[in-house]
Amino acid sequence: MLTPRWRGVVIAALAIATSLATLPAGPAAARTPAAPSAGVANGRTQPVFSYQDAVREHIMVQTPVDSDGDGHKDRAGVDIIRPRETERGLKVPTIMMSSPYSDTVGRGFEAEKKSWDTQGNPVDFPLFYDNYFVPRGYAVVDVDSTGTGRSDGCPTVGGPSDVAAAKSAVDWLGGRAKAYRADGSEVKATWSTGKAGMIGHSFEGTLANAVAGTGVEGLETIVPISAISSWYDFARHNGAKHWNGFGPWLAGELDADPDTKCQAVRDALAAGEDDATGNYNAYWHERNYLAPPAPEAGKVRASVFAVHDVNDYNVRIDQFANWWAPLAQRDVPRKLWLGRYGHTDPFDWPGRRAQWVSTVHRWFDHWLYGLQNGIMDEPRVDLQTGPENWTTQADWPAHTSSVSLRPASDGSLSPQAAQGTGSFTDLKLSEAELSADPSTARPGRLAFVTPPLPHAVRLSGTPTVDLRVSLDKPTSNLTALLVDYGEDERIDWARNDPQNGIHDGLRGLSEESCHGESTAQDDACYRKTASVTATKPFEVIARGWMDAQNRHSAGTPDPMTPGEYARITWRTLPNDYRLKPGHRLGLVIGGTDADFLYFEDPTAAKVTVDLGASRITVPVTTANGANALTAKRR
Repeated sequence: MLTPRWRGVVIAALAIATSLATLPAGPAAARTPAAPSAGVANGRTQPVFSYQDAVREHIMVQTPVDSDGDGHKDRAGVDIIRPRETERGLKVPTIMMSSPYSDTVGRGFEAEKKSWDTQGNPVDFPLFYDNYFVPRGYAVVDVDSTGTGRSDGCPTVGGPSDVAAAKSAVDWLGGRAKAYRADGSEVKATWSTGKAGMIGHSFEGTLANAVAGTGVEGLETIVPISAISSWYDFARHNGAKHWNGFGPWLAGELDADPDTKCQAVRDALAAGEDDATGNYNAYWHERNYLAPPAPEAGKVRASVFAVHDVNDYNVRIDQFANWWAPLAQRDVPRKLWLGRYGHTDPFDWPGRRAQWVSTVHRWFDHWLYGLQNGIMDEPRVDLQTGPENWTTQADWPAHTSSVSLRPASDGSLSPQAAQGTGSFTDLKLSEAELSADPSTARPGRLAFVTPPLPHAVRLSGTPTVDLRVSLDKPTSNLTALLVDYGEDERIDWARNDPQNGIHDGLRGLSEESCHGESTAQDDACYRKTASVTATKPFEVIARGWMDAQNRHSAGTPDPMTPGEYARITWRTLPNDYRLKPGHRLGLVIGGTDADFLYFEDPTAAKVTVDLGASRITVPVTTANGANALTAKRR
């Protein structure tokens, strides 16, 4: 449901469109040729403009930042494709991507890169957006983020200069920033309605989040796919490190210039990340789009169509969930597609490509053209429940009740508290080692399981781990895994085999599908995909990590007093997962997770858990599911 503010935006857009369509023509002798207009039928913009004849141009947009410290404000390289009719008075909205990938790693499943002709104008835009949307009356604008592609400056990995390049492009489209041609002459976006929508995957979607968080005028909607909302939570988790040297490494990978140009900037990134401690600090706060100062979720004026995968462990699902929650609190108009693959784009989800193209088309038509096409009256969420199965629901997470399960010294997991303790040593173990055969004692973990479930159980949301522990050293890494024990065919999201075109649970096929118009240099056809599945005896369905000395604060460590108990509570990653009847739900508590805390060294601390004062709380959707978890063992 739209708030009055958002409803007013849509009504205003419709009023403008109606007034333009009904202006009197005037006397025949005084008439001038009518300006071209977009074609609309059945509530959708239609492909009435030529892609072959579209205007293609490269410009440099002025930004307010000097990321490389050379004494000159950076300019961002911007490639534009728009209908030829914009030269004759047609004004169009813009679909914009800001990317650091265009001349290095490439974009999409097929790693496409941009290319230019001998005059420096773009001839090949990655992905399908230009092929599909330009004929339908949109401009597509592709911005090279700072220090990449043809932009000035240095990459700052989510820092202010990265955000400034894309925001400046939005401002230019609205007449509030300057841009220049190769000959130095100023160029204005006279063809722009001032309305823009941003879309992109991974870093591109991250920049969409960040630019929306500035509250910039004219950014009407964003479609962030697998996007980051807090760079600290990407690289760290409650003080436990997923990465060392991430910022300098990624900046180097994305920057094709000689290493010497931006070495000082990369050195500053390394110092800011503070790998020695893993603590939250001012560097990370500057890259936290959830909290003030800007950019921040609280300043978002754009509608949001979010897309993520529950098994994305590159940009983990908490990045989406922590962004979604404040948007929901502010009643920001929003929509969600939630898949079960790894770090993927919905354009490549098997069997969903045509539906994705249609849905994102209707989304942009509604928010950039003001078309009342019913997109906001549909269920808010599309959720993948299995390799071939999808469902819809009103929102995410689903309505749930909380069920607390307690570990016992006999290895059981139930609602009943039990006395006793359990101990393990902080070792570095893989998740396969941590999760295997919960009935067998292992020195680096404690494992507990429910009885076989009499009914299906659906978890939707974020489990919470609450432990009372003591250590024999000042700190230890702690890992909590929630595990579905039961053989089943599941998407094999962790399998990556580039030689055979496999990654993140997808396999590229030779057959293609086409979406939009093509030229000899830029075709609209892309390989289809198929799901990669595997039958496995168990699946880790929620993960969470903690450096015990960061139990009170990610920014201020508080070492444990050896031998004294302390309560440590943290949230795992969210999920939306169905456990089948006969399966068992398990809780594994261990030290250093070798698969995700790759850069951490174990402390070898002995960790003692007060089982009677410890629990995990699980959000469950139905009373039947809750009863299945709380049923007493016979």
